[in-house]
Amino acid sequence: MDSIISVKGVDLTIGKTQILKDINVEFDEGRIHGLIGRNGSGKTMLMKCICGFIKPTSGEITVDGKRVGKDVDFPKDMGIIIETPGFIPYYSGYKNLKLLAGLNNKIGKDEVRESMKKVGLDPDLKRHVKKYSLGMRQRLGLAQAIMENPKILVLDEPFNGLDKDGVKEMREYLLSYKEQGKTILICSHSAEDIAVLCETVHEMDKGRLEKIS
Repeated sequence: MDSIISVKGVDLTIGKTQILKDINVEFDEGRIHGLIGRNGSGKTMLMKCICGFIKPTSGEITVDGKRVGKDVDFPKDMGIIIETPGFIPYYSGYKNLKLLAGLNNKIGKDEVRESMKKVGLDPDLKRHVKKYSLGMRQRLGLAQAIMENPKILVLDEPFNGLDKDGVKEMREYLLSYKEQGKTILICSHSAEDIAVLCETVHEMDKGRLEKIS
């Protein structure tokens, strides 16, 4: 299998704190990869570096053949949920996604509506996002991540706030997404989510990454 994400010798220091320490990892295309670790272990920071949101102090990251921060500022063809997705609180879910879709102009309203339906949201619901439950916001975040049909998904705690049925639906959705040849990098506190979904698992501890399966 070919690796689609390659991280070589990555260090990240912010102020006097070293957050990532000599990270070397390859994530193969068409698989679901899990990242586990305690809060503050560096998982989210590694994801932010892969997505181009933070520049590492040293080392290099390549996504789909392009070096992040050199060939591209942000990897193309990537859907992302990192921390709480930011939406305009007094717009409906559909209006928020339509606005975001307009930034790239890759898709139209049909694809926006379809992405909402896939994650169990009603595109015709007029309720403002500020009145959404945490689980509904999480679903809207996933709809936003998938709506342009990206090659890679980077998901930080995507099951937060979902009830048992919601978690089951999302797992099934992510497995079907992988069946289409997509690559998913997922970070979760839940050992069960990781066990059910992931083909490789890496653990982050105090800024260091170790493969455990």
